[in-house]
Amino acid sequence: MSFLSATLSRVKPSPTVAMTAKAAELKAAGRDIIGLSAGEPDFDTPQNIKDAAVAAIAAGKTKYTAPDGIIELKQAVCAKMKRDHGLEYTPAQVSVGTGGKQTLYNAFMATLNPGDEVIIPAPYWVSYPDMVLLAGGTPVVVETSLDTRFKLTAEQLESAITPNTKWFIFNSPSNPTGAGYSRAELKALTDVLMRHPHVWVMTDDMYEHLAYDGFEFCTPAQVEPGLYPRTLTCNGVSKAYAMTGWRIGYAAGPVELITAMRKVQSQSTSNPCTISQWAAVEALNGTQEFLAPNAELFKRRRDLVISMLNAVDGIDCPTPEGAFYVYPSIAGLIGKTTPAGTLIDSDETFCTALLEEADVAVVFGAAFGLSPNFRVSYAASDAALTEACTRIQRFCASLV
Repeated sequence: MSFLSATLSRVKPSPTVAMTAKAAELKAAGRDIIGLSAGEPDFDTPQNIKDAAVAAIAAGKTKYTAPDGIIELKQAVCAKMKRDHGLEYTPAQVSVGTGGKQTLYNAFMATLNPGDEVIIPAPYWVSYPDMVLLAGGTPVVVETSLDTRFKLTAEQLESAITPNTKWFIFNSPSNPTGAGYSRAELKALTDVLMRHPHVWVMTDDMYEHLAYDGFEFCTPAQVEPGLYPRTLTCNGVSKAYAMTGWRIGYAAGPVELITAMRKVQSQSTSNPCTISQWAAVEALNGTQEFLAPNAELFKRRRDLVISMLNAVDGIDCPTPEGAFYVYPSIAGLIGKTTPAGTLIDSDETFCTALLEEADVAVVFGAAFGLSPNFRVSYAASDAALTEACTRIQRFCASLV
């Protein structure tokens, strides 16, 4: 009998973390590696947010808090939900966790039983299926395609729902594709969900402020108020506020669900870092003036990467509505061979060869549930992106 839990055999380590670690290992060995695998803004945390953290330390705000966050941060989340989406929540309907991932995981742990199904559109963030498996549920992956710009259709959602469906997880703009659903596209999905009252909705709105070309972000409970009683709206400060390492995520939803999530958190991590919580209060309540300039900078980087990748014969890179990722197809490169003799028979092989032979780290599409593609994070400097894309162009041109 194995000493380790059988549950662990159902999940795998994060491929994005693994690729980032491998790139770091090669870089430490002296290789000139350009890493485009991590989903992390390259900006520093805004000064007003850092100042709030320092002030919290100076004021001695360093003790335990309630398991799922201080009242001031919950109030800030309520104000943000009202300001940005017109959604009314009370602090009793808000849970604050150690990063967005914990809030999603807590919700699954609090609600899933064996046999419960969670609909996950692919490509998906790598952690969704594994979190469902760890919580004892069954991921139901529904593949999208380049033809629909990686967006789930109402017909696909309708077909995936069964009597065992408990959750539909929705991410827009998406990691890894950057695809953003318009209000009309989202309304088509919410119309389906209104016909199935046993299905709950979990949103991942982490990239809401990173939207381009006039795309207007909206969230399911905002589009269809009838879903409000069975929607968990999840977000955090990691991406828009360049606070990935501060580890603050939050969710708003029905009191019964939030209470159950609090119970899970109270017996796992308990409260998030107190200093980070006070920094997040300032992030949500303070100036938002930097959000638009940052989004404009990301848009410029997006356009740079897309233009250089689409110049490659064999790569097809659609233009996403948001986030800071592109998800190009390499269907035209499958079957070719690298100068080192590696046969490109999958996106994983392509990305491994790209790292080993061209010193560029990206993440293979199979990690996100849809191949043959790869994900590029353009949260890097223009110089790094230009050099990386030049290397990709050179590498692809060398394939025979």
